[in-house]
Amino acid sequence: MLTWLRVLSDWIWQDRLWFPAGLGWANLKDRDGQVFAKGRDLWVIFPIAVCFLIIRQIFERTVAVQLASLLRVREKPRVRAAPNTTLESYFCNASKFPSQSSVEELTKQSACSVRQVQRWFRRRRNQERPSQIKKFREACWRFTFYVLAFIAGLGALIDKPWFYDMEEMWNGFPTLPLLPSQYWYYMIELGFYISLLFSVATDVKRKDFKEQIVHHVATILLISFSWLVNYIRAGTLIMLVHDASDYLLESAKMFNYAGWRKTCNYIFILFAAVFILTRLVILPFWIIHTTWVYPLTLYPPFFGFYFFNGLLFVLQCLHIFWAGLILRMAIKFLPGNVCIPKPNHHRVVSWTEIEPSPEPYTTLHHHHHLNLSKTIY
Repeated sequence: MLTWLRVLSDWIWQDRLWFPAGLGWANLKDRDGQVFAKGRDLWVIFPIAVCFLIIRQIFERTVAVQLASLLRVREKPRVRAAPNTTLESYFCNASKFPSQSSVEELTKQSACSVRQVQRWFRRRRNQERPSQIKKFREACWRFTFYVLAFIAGLGALIDKPWFYDMEEMWNGFPTLPLLPSQYWYYMIELGFYISLLFSVATDVKRKDFKEQIVHHVATILLISFSWLVNYIRAGTLIMLVHDASDYLLESAKMFNYAGWRKTCNYIFILFAAVFILTRLVILPFWIIHTTWVYPLTLYPPFFGFYFFNGLLFVLQCLHIFWAGLILRMAIKFLPGNVCIPKPNHHRVVSWTEIEPSPEPYTTLHHHHHLNLSKTIY
């Protein structure tokens, strides 16, 4: 069995799959005082992820709670569903949204009217909606990480030639010495994304939950692979581009939960502009162009080349998906647009509820809760 695994490992990691012809893992051995990225370095991301989970719990229970109080985040009172074992059993074991025929059957079993059953399920679903405080704490934690990560990434790249001329990311490949700033930028980003996967069960679940999982997994694979084969210069640029807009969305969420509608609107419009610029312009036309087109002028294509760019295209498809949601949302924030409420406005459609300020718009009876998916990454 061990022999079979060793043979499989040797086949998977053979030089010709991951490097251009004539280059390989031997080129990434430390020498002459130069240190190169190694696969075993990635084990440190797991204790870092655990540390992030611990720090997050402390942060959300102290700093985030205090900030929520400072911004006067208030929880709206909720009417609790009356105890009913029959309806509770159906709610927990069958469905939270019973069909009309199921409602009629439940009326016979529970001795309630159709309206009472429908009201009970509506209130019971409302009880399980995450509280404003919980959503604020989650957004506050992510905002803090993303803004610090963006500042740190900018500090690590601002004096590097490949920050200004992206073709420089291939100068000397694959024998690109590892810098301490690159090491910590990678490990911290990877540790954070691993911690997001660990906490996904307890975080507020949005409609784009599956897209988020795909995004996190693709990001982790992309960052890890770029580390293994020393695409580190490209990897740091990709991480910086993703961090550039994420903190703006999280801050818009925070102000939305606090009821600062105008501030939320302005930050969201800024976020939409930065997102479009970084994810739909800089990433595809600068970075992906430099990882997909320019290397072909230096080396013949190889499997690692296709694998790396394939992961980038997966992320780009998710960016296009989210950009459509963001643009629809941003248009509703522009002055002169009408906010039309939809009948089922209690359903959590996606990652957050961002409601436009009433002053610049014509509203009908009550404000429609608009919902948006967060990007990455």
